[in-house]
Amino acid sequence: MKRYCINCRAGKIEYFDVITESEDELNIRLTRISGGSERVIEDSMSRQMFDMCFKTGYIFEMENAAASVA
Repeated sequence: MKRYCINCRAGKIEYFDVITESEDELNIRLTRISGGSERVIEDSMSRQMFDMCFKTGYIFEMENAAASVA
């Protein structure tokens, strides 16, 4: 499972795991951590939106995702 970090303001941590993907869409599990609380949401994202966010640096792949999931 690939994990991507989302650039966000100081004091917040946001990342998502790609659960499944197709040519046009990714199903993701989004985790938001702020003020000591954690919120997990499952949602979908278009491939076009994902590609645009990745190219601009808004999201980036976390290198050690496999180790953190285990």
